[in-house]
Amino acid sequence: MDLEILYKPSYSLGVIRLGEGEEVRVEAGSMVSMSPGVTLETRATGGLLKSLARSMLGGESFFQNTYTAPAGGGEVTVAPALPGDLFALELDRQSLMVQSGSYVASEMGIEVDTRWGGARTFFASEGLIMLRASGSGKLLLSSYGAIHEVALGSGESYTVDTGHLVAFSEGMGFRVRRIGGVKSTLFSGEGLVVDLTGPGRVLMQTRSADAFLAWLIPHLPRPEQRH
Repeated sequence: MDLEILYKPSYSLGVIRLGEGEEVRVEAGSMVSMSPGVTLETRATGGLLKSLARSMLGGESFFQNTYTAPAGGGEVTVAPALPGDLFALELDRQSLMVQSGSYVASEMGIEVDTRWGGARTFFASEGLIMLRASGSGKLLLSSYGAIHEVALGSGESYTVDTGHLVAFSEGMGFRVRRIGGVKSTLFSGEGLVVDLTGPGRVLMQTRSADAFLAWLIPHLPRPEQRH
């Protein structure tokens, strides 16, 4: 699979080029276009129970789409729902924790599910649900805004607002907490953060959907009250 990202970083488009008979798994609703002859099969990936867990606990679609190229190869283009960036990386028998909603596409050697020992900590925190992408192959993630990457050495720590967290290496130390007390949470605009400890890589997005909604909702017109 050959992967190219166009129009970075504001309105990125992922161009996936497949060889003859090659397959790619794409999150439902992410496909923009495809070339003639490419076939689509919708599957409950990993079986019924895994798909239910990914959908109910991970916020992902119950079904995922698998695109297969015809003889001579084909092309599929993908894009995230929110304006922002796409980030491609290749896993080599590695695991990456991915913020729910950031997964876009992957080669068939990558498995995406919610089976992770630290899941309870993250599930207990409002709005912070992580998926586990593991295996070998190319992985395509999305962000709201641009992607910013930080590499942490052994023992190095970094604090990230949960609304800006995209992904981090499995095996990193982490602690989810509220920043400050109730008063600072209410008036600073900050809420939950995660303290991450290396070694590993951390991917962040430069904008937060939660922060945008917090700004937008008060500006929306309210329905007139009926008398």
